[in-house]
Amino acid sequence: MDFTLTPEIEALRQQVRTFVTREVIPLEAGAANYDAHENLKESVVAELRAKARARGLWGFQLPKARGGLELGVVGMAALYEEAARSPFGPVAFNCAPPDDGNMIVLNKILSEPQKDRWLQPLIDGKVRSAFAMTEPDGGCGSDPGLTYTRAEQVGDKWIINGRKWFITGAEGAQTFILVAKTSEDERKGLTAFLFDKDQPGWEIVRRIPIMGPEEHGGHCELRFDGLEIPDENRLLNVGDGLKVTQIRLGTARLTHCMRWLGLAKRCLEIAGDYVEQRMSFGTPLAGHEGVQWMLGDAAKEIHIGRLLTMNAAWKLEQGDFARKEISIAKIQVADTLHKAADTAIQLCGARGYSKDTLLEWIYRYARQARLVDGASEIHKMVLSKYYLQEKQEFFRWGVGASSQWMNSDTG
Repeated sequence: MDFTLTPEIEALRQQVRTFVTREVIPLEAGAANYDAHENLKESVVAELRAKARARGLWGFQLPKARGGLELGVVGMAALYEEAARSPFGPVAFNCAPPDDGNMIVLNKILSEPQKDRWLQPLIDGKVRSAFAMTEPDGGCGSDPGLTYTRAEQVGDKWIINGRKWFITGAEGAQTFILVAKTSEDERKGLTAFLFDKDQPGWEIVRRIPIMGPEEHGGHCELRFDGLEIPDENRLLNVGDGLKVTQIRLGTARLTHCMRWLGLAKRCLEIAGDYVEQRMSFGTPLAGHEGVQWMLGDAAKEIHIGRLLTMNAAWKLEQGDFARKEISIAKIQVADTLHKAADTAIQLCGARGYSKDTLLEWIYRYARQARLVDGASEIHKMVLSKYYLQEKQEFFRWGVGASSQWMNSDTG
């Protein structure tokens, strides 16, 4: 693939970078801008979103007909990375999880009337959403087959009973995608549904405290006790719950990588500025060979992650599922984010460990990267399965049209 950006995407990338530098990063230093969960207050977010929309920087991943920019996955990779130079950038442009992944899957599978009801409010930034799949007490995590939350059909309604936990964004969400068990079929036993926060028959049990800073709406435990969902709010066919999950997670895993790369680059920005100024034994820290090794190694890993992410984005745009490429990128970039944060803290010393910079925030946030949307070990298992099936074909190159050189007379 060609790793160059179109002039249009590059111009937008520069605009996003400028917006984050001027409008978002300055907010990080103001304690009054934060809520109790180490995220920006909703009032601050609302102001940022209004500014972003006014400048045409909204919904990079969404259809133009519905108010987005419809840039494609490659364009998303370039802009998401810039947006996430601050952890609060993606929410300003409406490309933060879990709304980002939810909007992408709903745009792919809903009818137009359904999009008017469920998708458009998300695109407009009027509501937030959550994706409810993971369960406690032996329920599903990486193995969807362990789902025990059940949906029983009664007439033209489905009755939901069960529990979910670590549901990102649930406390502030209006729109929910729910995956529940509808039969014992190993491949077709799950079905996905839409429901609204205001429907009776469910509750948020608690907002689960976590090690790191939280997304808006936290990570919550939910209980379902007779929630009624009309059959018209079923997603795809009965038994297509796993399909809905796969459609959502494919691109969503990669958008995580795009954002994490922005955070990793920000770590090096902070560390780079510091080591150029901080003196040690008569020389700036940047002049010491050991410091150069650390910075160079982290920069190398970030660039590897960028190439892997962009390659997977390109394959998705070509209509490929890119499952191997996404798994490889997810493993690499999750490790890289942690390495970049750890390296930056080490280089900044006590200042990096303090709250005078964003590094300790990013460090705690980074630990989840190797867990969310499939633990790194699960992705390695996926890659092993592909390798054992394909052997040397695992490493095959894509082949395009014949080149001018091949078609010429070289005799």
